[in-house]
Amino acid sequence: MTRAAAVALAAVLLAACSGGKPPATPTTTTTPARDAASLGFGEVAFRIRPADRGTAAQFCALLADTPRQRAQGLMGRRDLAGYDAMVFRFPADTTGEFYMRDVPVPLSIAWFAADGRFVTATDMAPCADREGCPTYGAGAPYRLAVEVLQGGLARLGAGPGSVLTVGGGCKT
Repeated sequence: MTRAAAVALAAVLLAACSGGKPPATPTTTTTPARDAASLGFGEVAFRIRPADRGTAAQFCALLADTPRQRAQGLMGRRDLAGYDAMVFRFPADTTGEFYMRDVPVPLSIAWFAADGRFVTATDMAPCADREGCPTYGAGAPYRLAVEVLQGGLARLGAGPGSVLTVGGGCKT
């Protein structure tokens, strides 16, 4: 038997023993690479000190800092592209409401005053790309808002008595 014939026979036998399927390839799950600029946003580090004054871990967020970015928010997105949250920063106190038009996943939002103190939080339901989506407001002036996939605020430490600090670059 020639070497080529032996290799071909071995391949046929291997395929027969494995049910005709190629051997499984190991897979790994990785966090997607963060690239805020390609999404049309900035990137910023933030911390939320929980009410119990525990340790505030550092997180990394997409930053919506311009009127266009704030209007876009997470429209059309099903994830945070590897970020922990999206931070909306306003140049002055506001009472503007948020809406979920063309946001296909449920989100949670927390609003914070200019000094970083927690104002309130709520869950927001997805809404198709149509007129008449419900709006969600803080009920008091705020300067910053943090959006996460629904249920994710507790992981960040956001809640009554917590304090948000925003600024600096994200750790790589």
